[in-house]
Amino acid sequence: MKGIDGNQWIKMNRHKTDNLLQIPLLPEAARIVEKYKNHPISEYRERIFPVPTNQKINAYLKEIADICQSKKKLTFHLARHTFATTVTLSNGVPIETVSKILGHTKISTTQIYAKVVENKISEGIGLLRNKLAQTKKKGNSDVAL
Repeated sequence: MKGIDGNQWIKMNRHKTDNLLQIPLLPEAARIVEKYKNHPISEYRERIFPVPTNQKINAYLKEIADICQSKKKLTFHLARHTFATTVTLSNGVPIETVSKILGHTKISTTQIYAKVVENKISEGIGLLRNKLAQTKKKGNSDVAL
């Protein structure tokens, strides 16, 4: 559906809380939604995508991790976490917006994700601090910033 900004939005009720979710789609997401719009399984199940159960998705993600020789346990929930931290919060989306998108009823639930982002920022600045200190020790003032 078209949203107030003229772009494509998803409008649906959440399964867990039955609260209304309205979210604008990024261009790539809109393209993927369009690709599966008339898929027979999507139409039959009245879903956006022809996806199996969470268990089956997690099994597929495990296969992908095995093929990639990743030791990280990939799950559908991890994708939510990555979206919240890497895609939204790390790119300046306000925490209130992220909380609404994720369907959290309390902002404190979303603040857990923000803490992860703060830790990554702290690690990154720590690495930069060490690099600058090493450069200063060597007497090199031409640091690429």
